[in-house]
Amino acid sequence: MAARNVLAAIAIFVSLLFAIGPLRAQTATKTKIGASLTVVDFGSWRAIQKGTEYRKITLERADPNYTVELKLLRFDPKMIAPRILHSGTFQLKSATVQTFAEKTGTIAAINANYFDEKGRPLAYLKTANQEINRSVSKHALYTGIFGVRDGLPFVTHRDEFQPDQASEALQSGPLLLNHGAPIEIMRGLGRFARRAVVGIDKEGRVIIGVTDVVLGGLSFTELQELFVSTKAQLDTPDLLNLDGGGSAQLYLKAGKFEDWVAGTTEVPVAIGFFARPN
Repeated sequence: MAARNVLAAIAIFVSLLFAIGPLRAQTATKTKIGASLTVVDFGSWRAIQKGTEYRKITLERADPNYTVELKLLRFDPKMIAPRILHSGTFQLKSATVQTFAEKTGTIAAINANYFDEKGRPLAYLKTANQEINRSVSKHALYTGIFGVRDGLPFVTHRDEFQPDQASEALQSGPLLLNHGAPIEIMRGLGRFARRAVVGIDKEGRVIIGVTDVVLGGLSFTELQELFVSTKAQLDTPDLLNLDGGGSAQLYLKAGKFEDWVAGTTEVPVAIGFFARPN
């Protein structure tokens, strides 16, 4: 009996080792971003209407401990057209991106570039109707441009930008990725914060994203690492940071699908995404 008990105990021990082994392996394969961030779930793209896809990436920070969700949208420019929207068009000083969407009938909208304490947009800005700010800023922060050229969206470095070649454009920053290469970030910008980004992937599709936390968030270097990660499969060689913090916000309504990451302040400029006529 004693021998049987010993054999039974050994069998149970061995089975536990086999059970624990895969769990350890699974934990070890979790993707680390930076020193204290782990990807809990990469999510996957799902179509919510023709030309529009939605995805959610869940990340967890170790110290301090909190979870971050990065909500992403991807648009096929053959079916969905981006437009730069200015609140002055609607006789408003500023508005939420939900208000922008409701007033224009856009599928989705995200906050855009920086603005001053009086709500005036900063750096270069051109809508389809007018050139609001004509000078391309040389400030160390405003290194990137999002715009539309010949009906197609682009993200580029400000030094490669020609205003007369764009029908619409806005200047923001920092530019995070340029032709697949991370751009060195200005010193003093390494903090964790709520983020909003816009990028162009290898297929020419527009990707926008906003983190959903009010306190904490991601650093610029973490965003760079995430968007070049082969496991994330975002394939976005050109990525631009938009105004973050309380300004960061995203609204989406496509058919019965609706999602909203609300900001804590209104904004004077947004990027809207419109279904092209069939």
